[in-house]
Amino acid sequence: MTETTHTQSMRPEPPDGAFEPYKPRSPEFRAAMDALRGLRQELFHDAFAYRPLPRASTDGRFARRLPGPLRQYAAWGPHALIGAAGLIAMLIASDSFNGAAVNLVLGLLALVPVLLTMVRPVGAFWLSMVATPVAAVLGSEWDTEWPWLPGSFACHLFVLTIVAIRTRPRAAAWMWVLTAVYGVAAETAFRGGQYFDSDTMGLLFLSALSLLGVTVWHIRSEARQEVTAQQTVTAHERSRRTLLEERTTIARELHDVVAHHMSVVAIQAEAAPYRVENPPPELEKAFVTIRENAVAALTELRRVLGVVRADDYEAPDAPQPTLADLDALLANVREAGLTVDKGMTGAVRELPQGVELSAYRIVQEALSNTLRHAPGASARVEIGYVIGGLGLRIVNDPPPRTALLKPSPGAGHGITGMRERVSMLNGEMTAAPTADGGYEVTVFLPAVTAAEGDA
Repeated sequence: MTETTHTQSMRPEPPDGAFEPYKPRSPEFRAAMDALRGLRQELFHDAFAYRPLPRASTDGRFARRLPGPLRQYAAWGPHALIGAAGLIAMLIASDSFNGAAVNLVLGLLALVPVLLTMVRPVGAFWLSMVATPVAAVLGSEWDTEWPWLPGSFACHLFVLTIVAIRTRPRAAAWMWVLTAVYGVAAETAFRGGQYFDSDTMGLLFLSALSLLGVTVWHIRSEARQEVTAQQTVTAHERSRRTLLEERTTIARELHDVVAHHMSVVAIQAEAAPYRVENPPPELEKAFVTIRENAVAALTELRRVLGVVRADDYEAPDAPQPTLADLDALLANVREAGLTVDKGMTGAVRELPQGVELSAYRIVQEALSNTLRHAPGASARVEIGYVIGGLGLRIVNDPPPRTALLKPSPGAGHGITGMRERVSMLNGEMTAAPTADGGYEVTVFLPAVTAAEGDA
């Protein structure tokens, strides 16, 4: 039997026995408090923090079209645009009949907040809010707009837009709300009985459109960054998956090759005593030990490497291909439309089966890449038997411009598989475009035969 105990938290009673009923806070109250905390965080916490405007990237869509000498100046494009906006606001503010001294002050009140957005964006907003009533007092004698003089109107609109670009959309929304509060308060409480044309609604409408455009731009930029990051992760995972699949394929082939040789060793060790007349007991015991070790190694090999086989994988009935089957491969790709030649140097000799299998697969993948990425091009396969190993060179010409087929896009996974095979054999490989627009793959696979080892 399970006993469940329900506990109810009680609010501690106030001292002296006085009872104070508990009043839960309403959702509206909590929402208001959250909003006030957001306002304090966005506009009051480190409001005048130093945040210099970084230089723009020279790899952008428009910067790449500029000639070399001008591209380095494109990094200062945002600073130049902000400076131009400040000069426009200054010209608008100083174009009045208030006198040269007043016009100079009005121009500076409109210029400085715009320029300040490049180093202290939130502080520039507060400076614009402070400069607006000062400019209204200095220029109210000849100007009929209230509470935003033409220069203050342009300055504040520029400041709101620039600060919205440099900060988060929530901060821009709070700035817009404070602008509306100041405009309504100035129209109702500080008009002073004089007749002015109200321009608060015009500023709020234009700034709302500007902030809406900036918000959409922020959303698109964040979405583009997220998509780019996701594509990078996907490409990395795809490359890793391809590498694991290639390693699985190599392990399967290695299992087949080694299992075949170990089976041959076990059979020959079992049959060897019957080929010798009256073999000594020591020899029979040695062959029995060889067979037992071979069988044990084969069992362990199947246990370890057999786990990489898929459930539906079946061992091939035919033997694994070697360099002796290369002519059939070349005939096959010729039927697919690829013009390919073969050249051989050195004394042809039998190499370890793993080396020959890897060499065959590398040539096969390189020719497949030629068919896929350079349709209509011709290729050449060069095989060099050298002391200590095997050299391969597969090179293709650039595809002709009159080719009927277009190159097929790829992610370079074939190169990854080739590098994995070469790395497994402690070889060396280079794969790079040629000077004439083709592609070249060169490989060296170390392989020491028994004869070379005795020499």
